[in-house]
Amino acid sequence: MKKLLFTFVALLQAFSVHAANPDPDMLQIALLPDENASTIIKNNQPLRTYLEKELGKKIELIVTTDYSSMIEAMRHGRLDLAYFGPLSYVLARQKSQIEPFAALKAKGSTTYQSVVIGNVAAGIQRVEDIKGKTMVYGDKASTSSHLIPKSVLAEKGLTSGADYREHFAGAHDAVAVAVQNGHAQGGGLSRPIFESLVERKIVSLDKVRVLEYSKPFPQYPWTMRSDLKPELKQKIRRTFLAIQDPAILKPFKAEGFDEITDGHYDVVRNLGPLLKIDLAKFQ
Repeated sequence: MKKLLFTFVALLQAFSVHAANPDPDMLQIALLPDENASTIIKNNQPLRTYLEKELGKKIELIVTTDYSSMIEAMRHGRLDLAYFGPLSYVLARQKSQIEPFAALKAKGSTTYQSVVIGNVAAGIQRVEDIKGKTMVYGDKASTSSHLIPKSVLAEKGLTSGADYREHFAGAHDAVAVAVQNGHAQGGGLSRPIFESLVERKIVSLDKVRVLEYSKPFPQYPWTMRSDLKPELKQKIRRTFLAIQDPAILKPFKAEGFDEITDGHYDVVRNLGPLLKIDLAKFQ
């Protein structure tokens, strides 16, 4: 028993040293679990190759089961870099020593919108028609497929539980498909993802109607452990800001990445009072 206890303690100590390493030989990098994990890993091989060459380190790409497990992995030091959604970043920041350093840029901007959609066959023509119906969101810790569309409904006087039923489908594409198939009468997801689903003919505008676009919000941030070596942090920052390869940018539906700071995400934090959500206790 004493030997087993010693081994367990030794493993914990070894993990702690690894987690705190300011200049690891391998960087553990997490990508958002917005779609199928194997597809995400496959599509981001150009990013892995590029980072290994430019940073001179081994790169392991990771896709967790959901947003919450990604936040917890960062909190426990199992990740060095992570590509969060705005809300999942705010939640992770409350628990971890991390900092944003670059945000996705599309159409010349580092902001984006969510979209609220409705089922055509159910006669949903405007946001107010969701009253008394079922609304589907993505992941509970998602900004663009939960918090933002929920705020759009709240601004129309619709509150979850009181005015409509809510359901979580996990991923953005699952939200759109659920609305298209009539499993929910309304749904909320990222506008760029929705438009990609329409372009790829996964979703038909004959079956799904756009009800409203949200106001602009700061784009998804790349983050890193604050305790990484300063020289490494600067090199990581420069490496991401220099990305121009379309093969790397395509999975992100991006033109590139621009610098961003924590202060840009105060607009996300301010959604808490509107939705009567305490983000310090959220998840």
